[in-house]
Amino acid sequence: MSLYEPIESSDSRRHLQLRSPVTLEPTGELVCANADDVAAAISRARAAQPAWAATSMQARRAIIERALQLVLERQDEIIDTVVAETGKAKTDAMSMEVFSVADSLCYYAKNAEKFLQPRKRRVHGILGLMKQLRVLYKPLGVVGLITPWNGPFVLVMNQAVQAILAGNTVVAKGSEVTPYSAKLAEDILNQAGLPEGVLQVLLGDGDTGAAIVRGGVDKVSFTGSVATGRKVAEACASQLIPCTLELGGNDAMIVCADADLDRAADGAWLGSCMNTGHYCCGTERIYVVAAVYDEFLRLVMDKGKALRQGQEHGWQEDVGAVFWDRQMAIIEAHVEDARTKGASILMGGRRNPQLPGLYYEPTVITEVNNSMDIMVLETFGPVLCIQKVANEDEAIAMANDSEFGLNGNVWTKDKDKGYRIASAIDTGACSVNDMAVSYGIPAAPFGGKKNSGLGQVNGKKGLRGYCHEMPIVIDRFGGKMQNAYPYTAKSAEGMQKLMNFLWVKTRLGRWLS
Repeated sequence: MSLYEPIESSDSRRHLQLRSPVTLEPTGELVCANADDVAAAISRARAAQPAWAATSMQARRAIIERALQLVLERQDEIIDTVVAETGKAKTDAMSMEVFSVADSLCYYAKNAEKFLQPRKRRVHGILGLMKQLRVLYKPLGVVGLITPWNGPFVLVMNQAVQAILAGNTVVAKGSEVTPYSAKLAEDILNQAGLPEGVLQVLLGDGDTGAAIVRGGVDKVSFTGSVATGRKVAEACASQLIPCTLELGGNDAMIVCADADLDRAADGAWLGSCMNTGHYCCGTERIYVVAAVYDEFLRLVMDKGKALRQGQEHGWQEDVGAVFWDRQMAIIEAHVEDARTKGASILMGGRRNPQLPGLYYEPTVITEVNNSMDIMVLETFGPVLCIQKVANEDEAIAMANDSEFGLNGNVWTKDKDKGYRIASAIDTGACSVNDMAVSYGIPAAPFGGKKNSGLGQVNGKKGLRGYCHEMPIVIDRFGGKMQNAYPYTAKSAEGMQKLMNFLWVKTRLGRWLS
C-alpha cells in the first residue's frame, strides 16, 4: 500500500490519495498543480520580482523577523503538521523544523544586508591608478525551488528566505509525501507581510517539479535523489541557467583509538537514527579502530536497548516512523542484501512488530564490507553499520572509497588530529566529535562532492549564489583614452617599454599587484 496513490479525477490535474505513515489510514487528497498552473505561478513571480527587488533590505529584513516570531508562535502547528505527514519523532520535528528554522531566519535577517551590499574592490597593478571597481549583487529573477520529504518545512523555509532576501521571487514545490508541511512556509511568510507573488509553494508531484525546472525560471535549487538531480542538471544545462544540487550521501564516521567512546557511541546512534535516519548527511558507515572496536560495540548495544518507538511515547519517542513506504522498501532490501552476504544483524533488522505503521527497528549490523549495498548506496534509515579497521589510515581510505561525499565525522580527544583526519576525507563537510552538524550552522557553506551534489547553499556564499555578481569598472579621471584608435607602431613600442619597466627593469609591477 503506497502512502500516495493516484485516484480518478474529473479535471486535468493529477489527484493523489494520501496516507499516514503511522497508521496507514487515508489522510486526505492532494490535487497536483499541472503545467498550466506552474506557468501561471512563474508568470506571477516574474511580474512581482521587479518591485520586490526594489524593496529596501530593511523592509525585507522586517518581514523575515516577523516570520521568525510567527514560527515560534505557531510551532505547535508546525510540529503537528510535520509529524502527521512524516511520522518523525516530535523532538526531531522540534529541532529540525522549528529551532533550525528560527535560527536560520535570525541569522539571515541580521546578515543579508552585509553580505549583499555593493563592494569596492581594489584594482591591482598600474590599472588601479586609473580605474575603480565596484561589485554589485543583483538578484537573478525567479528561482525554482524543489525540496524533498525528509525536512519538508525547514528545507523550503531556509532556501526560500535566502533567495527572497537576495531580491528574487520563488516558485517552490515540496514533496507529494509531505505537501502541507511545505505549504506552511508560504502561509507563514505571507502572514509576515511578504507581497503576493514573491513566494508561491505549489502542491504537486514529480511532473509538477519538472514543469518548474523547464518553466523559464532563472535558477533551480534542488534537494533530492542523485537520479533526479542528474535530470535537473541536464535540464538546466540545456537552458543555460545555474542550479545547485544537494543530493544523496553515504557518510562515514571514524572512531579513533583515543576517542571518548561513550560520547562516540551516542554520536553513532544520533547520527544514524535522527529523523529516522532520513537526512542526507546522516551517518551510514562507521569505521572503528581495532583497539577500541569491542568496547565501542558494547556501548552501542547497551545504549540501543533503551531506544523507544511509537507515538504513544510523545516527546519521549526516540526513533519515529519511516516517512515513505518506498524508503522502507529500500531499507529492507539493503539489510537483507547484507544479511545474505554474511553480515551479522546484532539488533533490529526488521519492521517493528508491535506497531502498525512504517516503523523499522533501530538496527546494528557488523561484519559489513563494500560488496554489500548497505555500504555503498544510500540507505537513509535507522541503521548502524559498524566495520573494524586496523588503524586511522585504513579508516580514511575506506571513508574515501565511495561515490558519495556529503559529510562525515571523526571522533578523537586530539582535536588537531581530528582536524587532520577530517581534512583528509573527500567529502563536502566534516565534524569532529559530533554528528554532522554543518547544515545547522548557517555560516557554513553546505554542499557535496562527487555524486552528493553540485554547488553550495547557506552562508555568505549561498546567499550570493542567488545573485549575479556584477563588476562595474569606473574610470577615475577621464581625459583622452589610452590606446585609442588609430593603433600605431609608436603606441605598441610604448606598451613594450612599459611592460619592460614594470616587470623586467623594476619590481614596480609586482609591488602594485
